[in-house]
Amino acid sequence: MDFQQYWENIYDTSEKLNSLLLDYWREYSYFDDWQFWVAVGFLVVPLILLFFFVDRKRIFEVLFYGYSVHILWNYTDTLLGSSNYFVHKYFAFPLLPYALSLTSSFLPVGFLLVYQFSTNHNKNVYFYTILFAAIFAFILAPLESVFGLIDLHYGMNYFYIFLIDIVIAFLALWLTKFILSLRHN
Repeated sequence: MDFQQYWENIYDTSEKLNSLLLDYWREYSYFDDWQFWVAVGFLVVPLILLFFFVDRKRIFEVLFYGYSVHILWNYTDTLLGSSNYFVHKYFAFPLLPYALSLTSSFLPVGFLLVYQFSTNHNKNVYFYTILFAAIFAFILAPLESVFGLIDLHYGMNYFYIFLIDIVIAFLALWLTKFILSLRHN
């Protein structure tokens, strides 16, 4: 197969995949399915909480931290999802990342509020971050699995999700501290 044939095959396969995903979404994750509303809830409810509870005096710092968690988790989930390690079977919007609700709202807002609480009350941000990661990885993710919202394959397990949460949250924390140090210098 030459260069052009590869790309034609990639385009055709991509169109078939998008069509298949759209058909699946209409059949199993549409407005009349409870799974759709769970995905929407994971997207909307944390953003409403953020609106009411974000520390407006430190809004750029806190939102930068949350944005960093969002970006890192989004890239990680894209890699895990495309490799079929961590698959989200129900989603709000079929042509956007499947874990949009979790990687754009639930996890960033959760870690952001933990960061804000810890730093505002002189608590150990590492301890509370690990605690939130444990709650997500060992309570929420298994519940999602029980209800059929996610699938784990190829040896992926909840402990790995826990480690990924910690790595992402700590990287976002260190990046935020680095940016803050630039501001102070």
